[in-house]
Amino acid sequence: MSKRDYYEILGVSKSATQDEIKKSYRKLAMQFHPDRNPGNKEAEDKFKEAAEAYEVLSNDEKRAKYDRYGHSGLRGGQDFHSYQNVNDIFSHFSDIFGGTFGGSSIFDDFFGGASSQRGRQKQSGTPGSDLKITLKLTLEEIATGTTKKVKIKKYNKCDVCNGTGAKSSGSFKTCSVCNGTGEIRQVSRSIFGQFVNIAACNNCGGTGKIISDPCTKCSGDGRLHTESTIKINVPAGVFDGSYMTLRSEGNSGKNGGPSGDIIVVFEEIRHEYFVRDSDNIIYELNISYPEAVLGTEVEVPTLNGKAKLKIDPGTQSGKFLKMREKGIQHLNKHGAGDQLVKINIHVPKNINSKEKELLKELQKMPNIKASE
Repeated sequence: MSKRDYYEILGVSKSATQDEIKKSYRKLAMQFHPDRNPGNKEAEDKFKEAAEAYEVLSNDEKRAKYDRYGHSGLRGGQDFHSYQNVNDIFSHFSDIFGGTFGGSSIFDDFFGGASSQRGRQKQSGTPGSDLKITLKLTLEEIATGTTKKVKIKKYNKCDVCNGTGAKSSGSFKTCSVCNGTGEIRQVSRSIFGQFVNIAACNNCGGTGKIISDPCTKCSGDGRLHTESTIKINVPAGVFDGSYMTLRSEGNSGKNGGPSGDIIVVFEEIRHEYFVRDSDNIIYELNISYPEAVLGTEVEVPTLNGKAKLKIDPGTQSGKFLKMREKGIQHLNKHGAGDQLVKINIHVPKNINSKEKELLKELQKMPNIKASE
């Protein structure tokens, strides 16, 4: 079963700050805490899942690697801990579950404490949506990395209003629903205390302002649907189905909002000669019986041209010969895989009378007979 997206697990956006990631993780940790869900295996699994997501996203280096290559770019044991039980998580994140966070205890954050007092920052416009594209690559391109230019249609910032959606800087008025705060607050009570729910104002989209005189080119949207050319630097060693994220290259946001991302999913084109096995490539070579017995030197294709390969005398059918570092460069690491050449001995189906007589003579020779 494929792993869930770490951002989805924690319920945060890809632009979330470390503070937001930590708060979200602690909230999930409280929700699926084993003391609150005794004997609940599903809750325990979600508790572990959230811990793994937090470990990656709370580390800038691991997060950057995950953002670019997804789960395939991470190495278990080095990039995230394999949690065996709940106590293992408590030990690994003792700073999260013990003591305080930001001056308040872990319980304060969820039961009417200091976190409920913290307001939201007024946002600028509506964030743009992400785009997903599939990029087909040959094994040759994957082996060394490549740069691709791709044309896509997306929403780009309006060149007249610079994305604001307004005709001029004076074309705004204060939102009458939120009175310019950009947020709506709702107070609710429970047995645990008072909760203040804060959400972006639907009327102004969280900006606190309404456009009174919209831009005539984009009709107040702040963006136009046009064709763009993007450059994609593909690193060596990517896999079929893996992906990378181009930050802020997706649809522009409405009324000056931040742009979304482009998710580039890689698709490996089937090769004429080679089969990929991790970072190794496999090539099947047919040789004749005399060549297998006597040995020979042949020319075989590689990912960057042709190379000579020595076949030793007595080479058996099915044997693999290794051509070192003729395979695919390792992703985010030095070195490359190998080219493995599988030897197949060709058995002719049609032979003439002379060849048949010679084979009958050979058949009688003591070193030609198959050993019992």
